[in-house]
Amino acid sequence: MKYAIIADVHAHLAALQAVLRDADQEGCTHTVCLGDIVGYYDKPKECVDIIREMSIPCVKGNHDEYCSTDTNLEGFNPRTAEVVRWTREQLTEDQRNWLRNLPLVETVAEFTIVHATLDAPQRWGYVFDRLAAAASFTHQNLAICFFGHTHVPVAFMRDSKGLGGGKYSRFRVEPGKQYFVNVGSVGQPRDETRKDEVPKASYVTYDLAEKSIELRRVECPPPGFPPIPGGDFPILPRRAGRDPA
Repeated sequence: MKYAIIADVHAHLAALQAVLRDADQEGCTHTVCLGDIVGYYDKPKECVDIIREMSIPCVKGNHDEYCSTDTNLEGFNPRTAEVVRWTREQLTEDQRNWLRNLPLVETVAEFTIVHATLDAPQRWGYVFDRLAAAASFTHQNLAICFFGHTHVPVAFMRDSKGLGGGKYSRFRVEPGKQYFVNVGSVGQPRDETRKDEVPKASYVTYDLAEKSIELRRVECPPPGFPPIPGGDFPILPRRAGRDPA
């Protein structure tokens, strides 16, 4: 079996379609989604429909939560709040109910999936460094956990010698080690990119037979924006990392 691990689509339909085509060309037999199907861009209904119709394992992200509930948006970035309100209006009640009832953590085959952290998945914490990763490792029962949320691909590894982490392109899973792997973002990558470049969508393939994890980069058109004031989010936030929420 070979899995495509996708995360943070954020209603960028063209990016989702491009990534799914690439995964098919790479011979992926299964797909899982790490949440944040909606938010930021202009095709929430279409992206939700695609993921639902695939009947794949999927966990809930913070934007899925915001857009499927009546969460108070006080304190949010004003642009984020407007997009959340707009997205709520676009989604059907059936779609909102599906998003609202997604699990926070799920076990798939030989690995775990979560949007943010394993230690407190409902708090939407960010994992950028080894200290934050260590908290999730204490709750990780399997060798591998894939996560999203930061939009920045990075892999943390823990063994008897300690905990390390950094950027990656491809690596093999080794016995006696645990891995906490961020797969980047389909819809809004936040890697360092030149200002004149459109960031490539990212996702991960995991080949269970070869025990190999590979970061994939896929070219795609720029996203469309919600037709509301302040809905034109930059393609790449100036500061990689936290949501502008």
